[in-house]
Amino acid sequence: MPSRDDDTGGTPGGPPDRAAADRELLARVRAAPVLAGPLPRFDPDTAPDTPGPLFAGWLDRALTDGVREPQIMTLSTAGEDGTPSARVLILRGVDSADCAFVFAGDRGSGKGRDLAARPVAALTWYWPAQGRQIRMAGPVDVLGEDATRQDFLGRSARSRAAAFTGRVSTPLGGAEEYERENRAAEALVAAEPDRVPAGHTVYRLRAGAAEFFQADPARHHLRLRYTREGDRWTRTLLWP
Repeated sequence: MPSRDDDTGGTPGGPPDRAAADRELLARVRAAPVLAGPLPRFDPDTAPDTPGPLFAGWLDRALTDGVREPQIMTLSTAGEDGTPSARVLILRGVDSADCAFVFAGDRGSGKGRDLAARPVAALTWYWPAQGRQIRMAGPVDVLGEDATRQDFLGRSARSRAAAFTGRVSTPLGGAEEYERENRAAEALVAAEPDRVPAGHTVYRLRAGAAEFFQADPARHHLRLRYTREGDRWTRTLLWP
């Protein structure tokens, strides 16, 4: 078997038997614990009439319970030709009254190009320790320059330097090229601490649909969906 320090899939001393390795990997996956608990309870009958406060409550509970990085979410978009794409990023803001969520990125990146072509997206959070999944989907708009500057300049110097390092989503020649570009970016941030990359963009997703999933070790899972209709929301309990 490969060393635990080797995640390339190779086998020392000869070519791997991929079929056997895949079977072994699948066996380990199936043996891994799932929904070990204890998990929090969720009563959909007591859920609020709109999804924003429920999201805020679940996020607050995740933070209180010490869930690691509950602000991390998956953003899913589709390109002009309809090809889907997903990536993990950080939640930058919440408007629980309007069920809207803020995130940022470079408009020249894959997600930026997707959103320019199709300004609609989905967000997903999954917190395994609580067996909770949240899904939001809806139209996306671009916030103004003030929001862009506030978001970017509120980051650490290291984070800002990373944004000036190279060109996002373009080919990288290797570690030396990255280090060279990063040193130049750090010098730029030190010399011009108020500078914001031209492509930095802050986006806002206003959910038109929201879904909350609470897992149960006995597999009596709960799914509650909200659908926005104008200024009103309807709630529907779904089969898991």
